[in-house]
Amino acid sequence: MSEKLKLGVNIDHVATIRQARHTPYPDVVEAARICEEAGASGITVHLREDRRHIQDADVRALRRTVRTRLNLEMANAPDIVNIALEVRPDEVCMVPEKRRELTTEGGLDVLRNRMRLARTIGRLHERGIEVSLFVEPDKATIAAAREIGADAVELHTGVFCISKGATARAELSRLIAAATFAHGLGLRVNAGHGINKATIQPILRIPYLDTLNIGHSIVARAIMIGLAGAVREMLREMACYKLRGSA
Repeated sequence: MSEKLKLGVNIDHVATIRQARHTPYPDVVEAARICEEAGASGITVHLREDRRHIQDADVRALRRTVRTRLNLEMANAPDIVNIALEVRPDEVCMVPEKRRELTTEGGLDVLRNRMRLARTIGRLHERGIEVSLFVEPDKATIAAAREIGADAVELHTGVFCISKGATARAELSRLIAAATFAHGLGLRVNAGHGINKATIQPILRIPYLDTLNIGHSIVARAIMIGLAGAVREMLREMACYKLRGSA
């Protein structure tokens, strides 16, 4: 586990605003620069098959300009895999994808797709790209991720972030157990989805976290206080993790 919890800022929804009117602004490269200067440890973008926000050219431009780490979220689709192999982001996070979903709705079915995923992981590793799998907090899935060569897992926090009461407590317990299990297997542990100022403090009870990947809530908050301010605000929320971040 890193001594300091890292923040990866997902800037997809900067591109969403741009694509709403097909203007050249707001510029995702400028957004990435602002996030990095405000203290982000990395930039995340999801190149979806339908290209609803981030475009191929964005990924290439960010690869040239990001100074921290570029994390490319992507489905295990041949054309997207080929772009990743060409661009060579620092890390790929493989996610499930449905055309009609508003956002990623759950973790990868690693058990059912392990052979296809293993082949893609091998190809990405040959290009020096680290691979994370976006998964539910399920031990069998995490063990399979380790078996097929993943370097990291990103735990899906979305269910916890929309739950309340006993359901939320149970989901948080699952996340804590999953992180402990993944760390014991030697996997790096990240987390993301649905995290905002209202949900982050319980999330910080999850041990062994390396990076939180947060996007929508930061871009939404940026409308009110600016992008740099929104990044710094989230980093302040995360600052206590070093003191209570391990079980």
